[in-house]
Amino acid sequence: MLKETIKVKWYFVARFLCQMFTLAFFRYRAYGRHHVPERGPFIMAGNHQSFLDPVFMGIGTGRRLLFMARDTLFRSRWFGGLIRSTNAIPVSRDRADIGAIKLVLANLKDGHGVCLYPEGTRSRDGRITAFKPGFGLLCRRSQAPVVPALVDGAFECWPRHRKLFRPGSIVVWFGKPLPPEQIRKMSNEDLADWLTQTLRQMQHDCRLQQGKPPYDYSDEPASPD
Repeated sequence: MLKETIKVKWYFVARFLCQMFTLAFFRYRAYGRHHVPERGPFIMAGNHQSFLDPVFMGIGTGRRLLFMARDTLFRSRWFGGLIRSTNAIPVSRDRADIGAIKLVLANLKDGHGVCLYPEGTRSRDGRITAFKPGFGLLCRRSQAPVVPALVDGAFECWPRHRKLFRPGSIVVWFGKPLPPEQIRKMSNEDLADWLTQTLRQMQHDCRLQQGKPPYDYSDEPASPD
């Protein structure tokens, strides 16, 4: 019990430090916070533009979040220990990681929020790639609402080909949750497609609102009816 209390307090200390870091280097805005449930389990499904996405998502909500991160990030004893202490869960991208899935489901059952990046990796050009259908199985088994979460500007500040970030403008936008009752009626493919299209529309609207050109998805295959 004491260990868990210390872990919770450390999370919010770390979040405060992340807020100070963000305010020092970025023009940060978050919208739609009222869409994030104040209590109970939920899955936050976000697009993935940079290594800093968990920071931008985490400080945008008052809830304590758990994050899934690729297992290779935990190879460094120092860095792996740091992100593990702030609720990061290692997951393999090379196989179906049953252990990680069970851990996520257990945390959702306990009423926590979990942030996932169903694209599987950081964007190569800022655009949102199609979500992986396997994400839908986890959503249905969790019986938790899914909150679409967009981050925009992170790719311009820290694209994957750059070694270091540069200051800039970051916008985080939380969308309306998809209730579990509706999720149960959808196939894995339908859910993945719905979330992909929802986040792309949010991205389009967000960039227009900022006076930035929207990303072009005209070369993407059309979604099946």
